[in-house]
Amino acid sequence: MTKNTGWGLVVAAAACVLATPVVVWWLVGDLSVAAPPSTELDRAIHPPAIGEGAEHAIGIAAALVTAGTLALLVLASRRRRFDRRWWAALLPALAAGAIAGAGGRVITAGTLGANIGAGLTIILGGPLVALLLLWAIGWSLRLLLSRGSRSLT
Repeated sequence: MTKNTGWGLVVAAAACVLATPVVVWWLVGDLSVAAPPSTELDRAIHPPAIGEGAEHAIGIAAALVTAGTLALLVLASRRRRFDRRWWAALLPALAAGAIAGAGGRVITAGTLGANIGAGLTIILGGPLVALLLLWAIGWSLRLLLSRGSRSLT
């Protein structure tokens, strides 16, 4: 295997980690309550002002990136071109992204009154995402600093 392929796997892993929260955010969709048009909804944080068409295009692009990069990494892992020990760092990072994407929809949901889900997401989801990312970083450093693993391959 050439060194260029190793960098390709690094880029694929990074793209997968970055696209996962976006695709989960898109798949969850708007969680705002149904209210009469004259009613103003309360929001903990306002969602980004993105048109429905742009949101759909971004979601599809993120889904394609996530699916494609995951397929590439699984295939490379099965062919022993991707060190399987890296999954112990990649999977927690993907889980953290998924939680962040879903949590983003909960926090930006419009409600009638207090958004209790936003508070729970911040109190429970925030530390969980932090722990998952700390694990991923720690495991990555462990692999990078070990004698036998200088790259993903």
